[in-house]
Amino acid sequence: MPLFRTSPGAKVQPGQRRMRKTKWTGNCGKTDEDGSVLSLTRLCLLSLADNMKEVWAKDYADNYLDHYTFRHIMGPFNLLPGELVEELMWLLGTRQQLSRAALHLLLVPQLRSLSLEMCPGLITSALCTHIAARCQGLWSLDLSGAQQLPSKVLSETLCCLPNLRSLSLAGMPCDRYLIRKIAYCCRLLRHLDVSRCHLLSPAALLSLGGGAFCSSSHPSPVSVSSSCSDPSISSIMAPLSPLPLSSLLALDIGFGEQEEDPMAAAAYLLLALPGLERLALEGLAQACCLIEHREFSQTNEFADREGIPRLEEVWRERMHSEAMAGWRKRGEAASADKEDDDDEEEEERTLWEGYRSDDEEDASRDKGPKCSQNQTGERRRGISSQPSDERLILHLKDVKGLNCDSLCSLGRLCPDIISISMNIDSYEDIRGTGQGSLLAAGLQTWSGQLRSLSVHYPGPLVDLLPALQLAGSSLVSLTLDGVKTSPHSPLLEVIKACPRLRDLLISAEPPTVQVEEEEDEEEEEDQDRPHLPNLCSLRLKFSYEHSQMKPVMSWMSLRKVLRCLLTGSPLLERLSLVALPCPLNLVLQDVLRIADSNPGLFSNSTDSPPVPFGRVQHIDLQRTNVEMSTVKSIMRQSKRLKFVDLSYCWQIIHLEWLACTMSTNVQVVWA
Repeated sequence: MPLFRTSPGAKVQPGQRRMRKTKWTGNCGKTDEDGSVLSLTRLCLLSLADNMKEVWAKDYADNYLDHYTFRHIMGPFNLLPGELVEELMWLLGTRQQLSRAALHLLLVPQLRSLSLEMCPGLITSALCTHIAARCQGLWSLDLSGAQQLPSKVLSETLCCLPNLRSLSLAGMPCDRYLIRKIAYCCRLLRHLDVSRCHLLSPAALLSLGGGAFCSSSHPSPVSVSSSCSDPSISSIMAPLSPLPLSSLLALDIGFGEQEEDPMAAAAYLLLALPGLERLALEGLAQACCLIEHREFSQTNEFADREGIPRLEEVWRERMHSEAMAGWRKRGEAASADKEDDDDEEEEERTLWEGYRSDDEEDASRDKGPKCSQNQTGERRRGISSQPSDERLILHLKDVKGLNCDSLCSLGRLCPDIISISMNIDSYEDIRGTGQGSLLAAGLQTWSGQLRSLSVHYPGPLVDLLPALQLAGSSLVSLTLDGVKTSPHSPLLEVIKACPRLRDLLISAEPPTVQVEEEEDEEEEEDQDRPHLPNLCSLRLKFSYEHSQMKPVMSWMSLRKVLRCLLTGSPLLERLSLVALPCPLNLVLQDVLRIADSNPGLFSNSTDSPPVPFGRVQHIDLQRTNVEMSTVKSIMRQSKRLKFVDLSYCWQIIHLEWLACTMSTNVQVVWA
């Protein structure tokens, strides 16, 4: 294998598409999940993946890996476009087949995206040295979960990657100095994820807002950036402008010195980073309330301690920038209007000159052009005389880390939000108002535009129903975590309130009491029940004790909800029903029987009509009373099924599971 510095290979040009999240088959099959024939390119990549360990990586591992250090390796992968190398690396990672030797071979200069999130154990100081030397053109880097990587090594690596647009360091030992290094070295960065970095305090993030926010109590920008390999960076003396961040994820980071630090840091970042659209940060809603009411004095102690400008100064600078941007837009609009008016005046003058008589000539001079000029002048004066508006509008669209407090302030400052994730810790606030009512009032601003809602709430599910009825009409994703249920929980009402859902994920506490089931009225027609025709992912997971073999069957009416969801969701691809407090096997049999007797009942398509379970690929039925005969019927119904988890399903015995695994290509897990 010849080893030397690489020659220029195939490069991905700016604007070219990034790595696709392609779904791969588990082996070198001939068809994809949707039954389509695999392309020649994909077949070749699957073949490469199958032979990587025994062919491509074996020679390198045996002869070179621990004997030599190479800046570049000239091999077969240098000839591949960067996109194909990225897809091959992703494929190996999903199969748990990515090794140190394979990584060495695949770290080629044409890479633009590198994600090692699936194999954090391979991320070492030596590997970071290789990345810094070989992949200096990276646009996206994900090292999430590498807890043993020293911050100093990571800093030296990032200094060699000035083209980064996206950086994910979640769960790593990041500190204040690393954030400052990012602010000075990665000047094109648009996405940063430092979630679960417990060594970071909220104040450490302020460096992202520019050199003016580098605390005077810490080393100066010059000393921090002096280790950068780029001389132009290390010689910078003046404070830098803010990073062009549009996404910042920083939930579950370290604590500040004072309880108000998260709110103060969030307020500074909101004002210092004007391009933010996605933000996950504690204290966000409270910071919006502070900014809206201009209670800047609350952060004076924080500013003095950190050695940064007062928040009022930052607000004035932001308002000045917003005003200048507004004047520029108005000026451009005025120039465009002036050009249009000049054209109109010329046309009008020609028209008057063509048709006026000698007797009307003077009148036409007075009335025609002057009238047009007056109208033009009024429009110009209308543009130039608009009063200055000091109301700040933030451009956030996706926010995480909220609670019910100050949602109204968040709505007034951020009217364009389409995705919210929040954590509600208590049932009632100090005024005795239910948190469900506060949530409904807070979501009023985004009613009709909210597309994703995630709520952690340890209270009854019924409390959240008013908020869902208010905002549910536009939701495509709904996550409810920790809610308490009862035999009368309004799940059907939730479905009815959110008809456009594609993802429904509920993790709940099962009912604590059992109510005698009333005699059911005649079964309603399935068409009359609420359906979720666009649903692709469904998860209903109930908490359980690990020592408890069977969940308590305390919610028999849940069967109606399940039947409604499964029969009315023909596009379902992922199904997870865990520890249900009701018999599931009978429900699944009913759905299969309905599918057999009415194959086109839920389809408006002229193609082969979709039926329940027809597109499902992943099924999790842990701790339910499902039987193997029912599972086999589902397998026959779904030609795309790849994985079934039947762990702790007490109606299934070992011999049935063994016979099933031997007669199907579906991966079946049972314990």
